[in-house]
Amino acid sequence: MNRPAKSITPEAPARCPDPAALAADIRRWGMELGFQALGITDTDLSAAETRLLDWLARDRHGEMDWMARHGVRRSRPARLVPGTIRVISVRMDYWPGAAADARTVLDDPARAYLSRYALGRDYHKVLRRRLQRLAERIAAITGPFGYRVFTDSAPVLEKPLAQKAGLGWIGKHTNLLGARAGSWFFLGELYTDLPLPVDAPARERCGTCTACLDACPTGAILAPYQLDARRCIAYLTIELPGAIPVELRPLLGNRIYGCDDCQLACPWNRFAQPTPEADFLPRHGLDAATLAELFAWDEAAFLRNTEGGPIRRIGHERWLRNLAVALGNAPPTPEAATALRARTAHPSALVREHVAWALARHASASDPGGTDPAHSLAGDA
Repeated sequence: MNRPAKSITPEAPARCPDPAALAADIRRWGMELGFQALGITDTDLSAAETRLLDWLARDRHGEMDWMARHGVRRSRPARLVPGTIRVISVRMDYWPGAAADARTVLDDPARAYLSRYALGRDYHKVLRRRLQRLAERIAAITGPFGYRVFTDSAPVLEKPLAQKAGLGWIGKHTNLLGARAGSWFFLGELYTDLPLPVDAPARERCGTCTACLDACPTGAILAPYQLDARRCIAYLTIELPGAIPVELRPLLGNRIYGCDDCQLACPWNRFAQPTPEADFLPRHGLDAATLAELFAWDEAAFLRNTEGGPIRRIGHERWLRNLAVALGNAPPTPEAATALRARTAHPSALVREHVAWALARHASASDPGGTDPAHSLAGDA
């Protein structure tokens, strides 16, 4: 992600005698490669850049310093990759239809809820391989051409680009929505120097609906189209490296990796289709595992069971931190208490703090007159 920008100018000029015909071929090839939608846009993201800079100025990115570090390279594709004049945006659905029912898992405090996108293999690799194959098909027609492939792996404004390319509109929860697809999908991009015709942008269709705002457990969606990442459970459980704010811990419930509540509440997701990709289906029973079961994983088990998946990036320490919070939010059963006590001497101060908070929360639930752990343990290590 921190590599310097490089030109996508090829050694020999590409042949693009009929851009419209080539664009039609690209759409067909995209579907053959397993993408559910493909669109083409130019690189003007001036409106999105204004919103991005305002969001950063309000510090709503929290400790994601890399969001600010790249400056306008994120909103000006040709700054990131000189020579870029078009972006091919693709969509790949990931809704795991065969997984345990999401709401059923959320309603069972003894079970661990992981965002549905993270149950299978790492989507970055899947999409990048398909985009690379798409680029190779294009090159077979045009000859060498300038391009670079991205999938949530560089400073790219994926959702504004996808909206401009006609793949959907950005909903009030700040996720991209498709009229026939909902929001359970990944996005990928192919930056290119080919002068392809562009698609019409998608129009906004949320209307007066506020289901996503009403569903957010932590109130992270401050207003339509305004997300404060510092309160978002996805940020707290994945991006935040340190302690989860004490006042927000009870609101996480049993969500240990990401959060889907705004998507589960969105009426457009009734049109979502189950993914045809086996790579995105649940592995190791992660769609319905118990908190105690996952909390018992040592680091070797964590690495083994998350190999090839997106969860591994948070590391074992944050994994235990998140699970300790969820166990603290679960009913104070002997099983939960035994699991927590087994980690009271963990080498990580971060883990010990969250375990102590969870045990104190259980003690408080058993003794209504006791001290609220939200106050007694604030700042403990």
